[in-house]
Amino acid sequence: MGSYNYDNFSADDYDFENSNGPQVGDKAYDFELMDASGNPKDLLDFEGDFLVLELGSITCPLFQARRNTMMTLQDEFPQISNSILYVREAHPGQDIPMHKDLDDKLNCAQLLRDDDGEKRTIIVDDIEGSAHKAYGSMPNAVFIINKHGCVVFRAGWNNGEATRAALRSLIKGEPIRAKSYFKPATPSVLMKTLKRAGAGSRADFFKSLPYLFWQNIIKRNLRLLFNSSKMIDGDMRC
Repeated sequence: MGSYNYDNFSADDYDFENSNGPQVGDKAYDFELMDASGNPKDLLDFEGDFLVLELGSITCPLFQARRNTMMTLQDEFPQISNSILYVREAHPGQDIPMHKDLDDKLNCAQLLRDDDGEKRTIIVDDIEGSAHKAYGSMPNAVFIINKHGCVVFRAGWNNGEATRAALRSLIKGEPIRAKSYFKPATPSVLMKTLKRAGAGSRADFFKSLPYLFWQNIIKRNLRLLFNSSKMIDGDMRC
């Protein structure tokens, strides 16, 4: 495992076996960070009943594949806040390389906002990835946090429809026992995202593809299928 902001993607940079970061029922971690314009912004500074916090970067095909679904949540559930924690580049390449400093990271977050048309609040992690590491270090995890600062839903890989279903139950005041199965990005989004990152990105991804397929589509989904999850009240305190 290399430095946090790696030059080249490798599956070795991620722990696919363990569920790290705050679990359902735990207190969410707060950080003093900034938004995509460079203004100070606390990670857990939100209005409404719930914060939907998705981790992502513009070179993450899974994040890009979920964006249309995730952006519509705010319209469907006006009582929530909907934010992105911008983390390291998942698949850096020649055109969008790793972040060498915070300005690089801010520039990529602004690219997501201005060129990609992202409407959600973008909160930029520090260059060492302090918040990302605290929240488990996965490239596209998602958390739902209630107004008491408690994690009431989490998925190591975001599945937009599962996140929507969990929100729908939480807003109704119904306890949830949610499972979020891994769903791969469509080939078109995958290739478009890696091509945009530039030379090296596709080669690094496809080198690790068999291992990623085994760990996520097979092992993770089977583990979710056969393991039970506890019921969670959306208004819980922790």
